[in-house]
Amino acid sequence: MKISTILVLGDFQEEPIVESVKEYLSSKDDLLLEVTYLSKLQTITDDTIYLLYLSDNEVKELYQLDISTRMQIGIIPNEKCPITIRSYGINNDVFQAIDDILNSSKADAVDMLRCNDLPVLGNIIIGNVHGMNQVCNKCKNLFTRISAFFSDLTHLSFQSYTITTSKGRISNTAATGIMIFEHNVSGTSHNLLNENLSLNDGKLYALILAPSSIISYLYYLFISYFLNKIFMNNLPESIGLIGSSKLDISSTEPITYMIDGEIKTEEKITLEVFPGVLKVYLGKNISNQAQQSVQEEDKETIRINGLPKSEMSKMLVSETVPFLPKADEEDFKELFISLRQSGKLSSTFIVLMILSTLLATTGLFQSSAPVIIGAMILAPLMSPIISFSMGVLRGEKELLKESTITLFFGIFIALLFSSLYTSYMPLTILTDEMKSRLNPNVLDLMVAIISGIAGAYAYAKSEIAKSLAGVAIAVALVPPLSVIGIGISWWDSEIIYGSSLLFMTNLAGITLAASLTFLILGFAPIKRATKGIIYTSIFLIIVTIPLFLSFNKVIEQNKIFTQLKNLEYRVVNTQKIYIIVRSVDLSKDKPVVYIQTRSRYILTDIQLQKIKEEINSVLQKNVTVNILSETEIN
Repeated sequence: MKISTILVLGDFQEEPIVESVKEYLSSKDDLLLEVTYLSKLQTITDDTIYLLYLSDNEVKELYQLDISTRMQIGIIPNEKCPITIRSYGINNDVFQAIDDILNSSKADAVDMLRCNDLPVLGNIIIGNVHGMNQVCNKCKNLFTRISAFFSDLTHLSFQSYTITTSKGRISNTAATGIMIFEHNVSGTSHNLLNENLSLNDGKLYALILAPSSIISYLYYLFISYFLNKIFMNNLPESIGLIGSSKLDISSTEPITYMIDGEIKTEEKITLEVFPGVLKVYLGKNISNQAQQSVQEEDKETIRINGLPKSEMSKMLVSETVPFLPKADEEDFKELFISLRQSGKLSSTFIVLMILSTLLATTGLFQSSAPVIIGAMILAPLMSPIISFSMGVLRGEKELLKESTITLFFGIFIALLFSSLYTSYMPLTILTDEMKSRLNPNVLDLMVAIISGIAGAYAYAKSEIAKSLAGVAIAVALVPPLSVIGIGISWWDSEIIYGSSLLFMTNLAGITLAASLTFLILGFAPIKRATKGIIYTSIFLIIVTIPLFLSFNKVIEQNKIFTQLKNLEYRVVNTQKIYIIVRSVDLSKDKPVVYIQTRSRYILTDIQLQKIKEEINSVLQKNVTVNILSETEIN
């Protein structure tokens, strides 16, 4: 028995490919082919496959006819129906798509989504979603679209919406954009969720975007497009999802939206899914998923906890989306109370400051890292510094005053007790732990910056133990203060200068980094924070100049060590001499290289001179070579 097949064409389609399609279908012995036009399609025949060679708009025109719900529809791909092809997963090859239809046992039951009674093939976009708005939609080439997208970011704004589901659940919120779609297939382009949302589950889905800042919006785009990690059960902050069989969306202002790329403006939008009313031969991948799905029309999906509500919605509607986020009012109050308390001078602060200083000084004399770490854990300097950073950022005079007094009192205690302790210490040797804090460079600045970020972030996030950040801050502050105290006790200007430079670098770096962290987390507007950040940055730049000079010396030292790395031994006058490079001193006018030699016999002056000449030859410059000779014992 031959299969009854009707090829439905648009009214003005005279393309060469149409003749090829007719010939291909006529060549099938098991087909009974008939050709008609959409305008003449008034009645349908059961057990007949209707092959549509139509544009997207013509497909939607067909769906508005009552007969469409009783037809078995197959889509023949063409350049005028890209949305239909993508929505139903149709093969782009015309003849392969025809074979897929004819080889299928039956058409799949498919839901129909309507927006204000108009059929929807792809999606509805309200406001700004992924740059797919009315501005970018008019752009033809890629470069213009990208430029329009980034230009539009500066005008990204909120609009208030009231969303009512089929069960009468009402959500009042503000959003920059909403995308509504009936289904979504994981693994295909134009995805929003890494989920398989079926064509016949009887539900539509509204993805609601309410980014707290441009930064968070760009982050969302990154993870959705490049990482493809947006899941229904683990949505990013400021993104909501509602799944229902029907939605009513209204606003205090007219709603401008796009339905399959066509721009419209309405006072209210009504969206409804009519389950299983269409019978469509789907692409193979989508067809398999459609057969496995189960209708869940009675269940609604509502995940909107991260969306702005009540007063926050009203505040957001009145302004554009900020570049940086704004902290929640409750978080801000909690942090500010904590910082005011932390910035005050107390007996506990004084006791811990004395103990941590004495412990750090002892560790420095012992050259013991574990003892110094113990001092870091005790050190209470984090609290006033973080309070000071917030005071700088927001220009809060009271907070600045209290934290500055506490900070300077802590510094005074550290210098006083470390110098007094040192004056009674019989040891006068400069240990390795002390030396390591006398020549600060850019790497020490990085320690300070990272410490400042850690401290501010820990204070802003209540779930993080603040003691952890305290250790990070103490790494950069307590030991240098103790070394300054040792230098004062010994009246050694080089020790005082080197360790003071390190301390000032760390203090400025921590303060600036903490301030910027609070700024990024939304605890101050950029305009208010500018003055304090500029002053801190200028001070940090001034301090950084000698750090770069010192860092250049570190680079030069590393270069010398690298050049001499392969100089393991030399044979001089038949004697094998092992050479070990111990250190390099660049503080003198001529670099000094300290090496150690090991040989079977005592080296002669001639052999020593040969080694010095060898080192100068390897380095290709004149340096002073200081040799410590060792003789092996047989």
